[in-house]
Amino acid sequence: MTATTDGGAGSRGTEPGHGTATHTAAATTGPPGPAPAGVRERPGPGTHPGPTPTGSATPTGSAPTTGPPKPGGAEDAREAVARAVHHLLGRQDPAGWWKGDLETNVTMDAEDLLLRQFLGIRDEATTRAAALFVRGEQEGDGTWATFHGGPSDLSATIEAYVALRLAGDDPDAPHMARASAWIRGHGGIAAARVFTRIWLALFGWWSWDHLPELPPELVFLPSWMPLNIYDFGCWARQTIVPLTVVSALRPVRPAPFALDELHADARAPFPPVKLAPLASWDGLFQRMDKALHVYRRFAPRRLREAAMAAAGRWILDRQESDGCWGGIQPPAVYSVIALHLLGHDLRHPVMRAGLESLDRFAVWREDGARMIEACQSPVWDTCLAAIALADAGVAPDHPALVKAADWMLGEEITRTGDWAVRRPGLAPGGWAFEFHNDNYPDIDDTAEVVLALRRIRHPEPARVEAAIARGVAWTLGMQSRNGAWGAFDADNTSPYPNKLPFCDFGEVIDPPSADVTAHVVEMLAVEGKSAEPRTRRGIAWLLAEQEPEGGWFGRWGTNYVYGTGSVVPALTAAGMPLSHPAIRRAAGWLESVQNEDGGWGEDQRSYHDPSWAGKGASTPSQTAWALMALLSAGERDGAAVERGIAYLVRTQEEDGSWDEPYFTGTGFPWDFSINYHLYRQVFPLTALGRYLYGEPFGPDGRSGGPTGALAREAR
Repeated sequence: MTATTDGGAGSRGTEPGHGTATHTAAATTGPPGPAPAGVRERPGPGTHPGPTPTGSATPTGSAPTTGPPKPGGAEDAREAVARAVHHLLGRQDPAGWWKGDLETNVTMDAEDLLLRQFLGIRDEATTRAAALFVRGEQEGDGTWATFHGGPSDLSATIEAYVALRLAGDDPDAPHMARASAWIRGHGGIAAARVFTRIWLALFGWWSWDHLPELPPELVFLPSWMPLNIYDFGCWARQTIVPLTVVSALRPVRPAPFALDELHADARAPFPPVKLAPLASWDGLFQRMDKALHVYRRFAPRRLREAAMAAAGRWILDRQESDGCWGGIQPPAVYSVIALHLLGHDLRHPVMRAGLESLDRFAVWREDGARMIEACQSPVWDTCLAAIALADAGVAPDHPALVKAADWMLGEEITRTGDWAVRRPGLAPGGWAFEFHNDNYPDIDDTAEVVLALRRIRHPEPARVEAAIARGVAWTLGMQSRNGAWGAFDADNTSPYPNKLPFCDFGEVIDPPSADVTAHVVEMLAVEGKSAEPRTRRGIAWLLAEQEPEGGWFGRWGTNYVYGTGSVVPALTAAGMPLSHPAIRRAAGWLESVQNEDGGWGEDQRSYHDPSWAGKGASTPSQTAWALMALLSAGERDGAAVERGIAYLVRTQEEDGSWDEPYFTGTGFPWDFSINYHLYRQVFPLTALGRYLYGEPFGPDGRSGGPTGALAREAR
């Protein structure tokens, strides 16, 4: 791998150089997911997997059913741990980090081709490879879903169809005809989300007049005014600012073909939109959008030009040293378009760096297909891998762990970012998710990195202590007023952004969540701060957020199994007695939703259909989350834990890995799902390790429990 050193603040670490995303199935970025050259068959009516494809989950409140014969208990678990440790150690990059593929859906690939078409740089090799991946993800009925086994998605199907048209696929070919017929039958382009229609408007396939207005003057709103850009979550504001430029200039490139076949009625492609009642929020914001369309015609020219220039400066100021924006693909794509519209030639260093950063999101598979990652997760993957190895009995001074600690320490962010708008004067410290994202360190990564560093015996303890102290202080300063923590910002809870007509896809604010708050509470407990007021406020918030059935909502992982698997270990680490009603309700709920095969699973549908809560095909990562909660709740010798451990042992591959086609990560609840390819490796290893060796830390913080990893090492 080519190592690239970033000379920016914080002595940032190394990452793959340009083009090194190319890898085979054995590469360190993880095994390839399914990308068959043909078309998968979607189950016919009545055969689509229900909430429990592996067998009916036990109804809430009843005892778990008996699963298949289990392997031989602890001895088999030890063998599984040994294989998993060997596998995970073999995937570490020489620089010290781990990174698995981050799989989302084909809109990433379609929009990458549309960007290249817009800029005039689309080439045949890239197009052919992208089309191979997109075709391989098509379902038998001609549609595309946004997660494995999920329902057909209109916008994803439209974007994938257009990408294949760019690749030269004949619209009359059977796979294309099935797709276009399904699109027409579900409302056509007019029924697609706003972002899809923006991409189509760039080529005249949709009218800018029939899109919500997004004026660049937004950048002038002060931070105390509603709907200023800092009312949006960091991922949304990084997308919206460049889109204000695009919306103001309304560019249209020549379309290489027509898309009349995607309109429900080609004679009336723009059906009228019925306004909601004025007294409703929807009605108010719809009429506000109409007013902004009128304002567009009369906006003072100098004010608009100044706003676009300010937006351009804002974008340039937030370009990372690797050329990307926020370490994620959507803001980078729109930032490149906006800067190009503002006059930056493609040969400009800013544009070259931006395009090169997008190339690094490409994963080339053995069959020649090219998949685009929405972002990359090396810091997150590395801290989770280090935790898994340490909890599985790897010595705290093992060279792999020391190397991982070195890399994580080099990734610490010591410069101020956008978070300081709401927390001025707070000293920086913490870690981001990606290789380069100094503007947006996140609280979740920071908490988990601290927990990882605490498990490692580093030869420079003073360096570790200083980094941890900065991270803890920054995290405490980012606590929201309600006592909990969001992912990137404090008090990012405005009710207005989600109501804008423009924001019809995904979460655009960053309110506190149970999973992030739990990880912070666990980290503070390990730091000996369980009794401090700020920790107690976080605990109180978590207790108030528990669902009546006993689980917790999972914002960044799917879903109640993830939330519960995060919260219970945090509460017990903070000293909550195992007899506490919240702990008992959580354990009871997890036992009630265990599948017949001994595993746990939860489908993405649980985000919009409560009947799916805790239900779905068993997966290694979700089984591990449930086990981590039950082990923390004192259920090591219970039948549910025995059956869960047996599931992990039974489903492990010969090389020590696990397979997991299901999406267990969450970008936006329901709207944007993620399959983290390393989750299937790190979380089962963590659960098996804790089953064998106990919790790594006792309720008194750093000392470790009587059978925990640290106590074991001390002996």
